[in-house]
Amino acid sequence: MAYPKNSRTVYSILMLVCIIGFWLFENFYTPATYSNSKEDITANNFPIELLPMSTTGEIVKHEHFTLSYNEPYEQAEWVAYTLRKSHLTYDDRKRPYFIEDPFVSSKSADWRNYKGSGYDRGHLVPAGDRRFSLQAYNETFYTSNISPQDREFNAGIWNDLEQQTRRWAKQYGTLYVFTGGVLENGLEEIGQEDVDVPDVFYKIIVRKKGEKIYALSFLIPNKPQVTSLRNFVVSVDDIEKETGIDFFVELPEKQQNAFEGSKNTTVWKF
Repeated sequence: MAYPKNSRTVYSILMLVCIIGFWLFENFYTPATYSNSKEDITANNFPIELLPMSTTGEIVKHEHFTLSYNEPYEQAEWVAYTLRKSHLTYDDRKRPYFIEDPFVSSKSADWRNYKGSGYDRGHLVPAGDRRFSLQAYNETFYTSNISPQDREFNAGIWNDLEQQTRRWAKQYGTLYVFTGGVLENGLEEIGQEDVDVPDVFYKIIVRKKGEKIYALSFLIPNKPQVTSLRNFVVSVDDIEKETGIDFFVELPEKQQNAFEGSKNTTVWKF
C-alpha cells in the first residue's frame, strides 16, 4: 500500500526530530542534583594534604565527600570523606533514587546498568555514615559513589567493615576514610555502559594524634567471606601497588614512610 507523499514527509520529519531529540538528550541533558549548586560546593572539611593523587584528573568535590572518577571503568577510583563521632546519628532517612552525578564531566554511569546484573549497587561512602544530614545522605546516592558488589560480600564482610569503622569513629574521634575498587584490565563488565566489576575492594582508615598518623588498610576480594577482618589487613604500600594510586602524596616522604608500610593493628581495637 502506497502512502501519500505528504504523509511520508511528515513521517520523515518526525523521525528526524526524534533523532535530534535523542542526540540533544545524550549530549546536553543535565541530571537532577542532590547538591544545592556547583558554586555552593566550596569545602567538605577533608584535609587537602591527605587527598590521594588522581590518575584521571577528574576530581569531584561534593559537600560531604570527594572522589576521583575513572570514566573507562564507569566508577570512582577512590572516594575520601571525614567520619566524626558526631556524624553517627540514627536519623531515619528515606532512601532516594540513584541518579547520575551532575558534576562528573562525562556523566557517571546510569543506575540501570546494574539492573538484572546480579550485583548490588554498592556504596563507597556508606549512606549509614551520612544520616546526620538529608543532603549528606542523598549525596551518597550519586552513581559516582557506587560500584558493583557481590550481594553476600556487600551484606556480609563489607558491611562488617563499615560497622567496625563506625565503632572506631566513636572510640577515637575523627577518622579519614578512603574507599574504592581495584580497577584493572580484564574485569567483568555489566550494563550498556560496560561498568567494570572490581575483583577486590580496598579501604584505608586514618586517624591523627598530633602530627602522628595511624593508618589501617584492608584489601578484600569481592565475594562471600567467612573469616575475620584481621585476615585482610594490608599496608598502604600494598594498596598503592594494587591500584597504581599514590595516597598521601602531599605529605613529606619521611612522614609517609612512617606509616605507609605498616600492618600494625595494635593501636586499633577490633
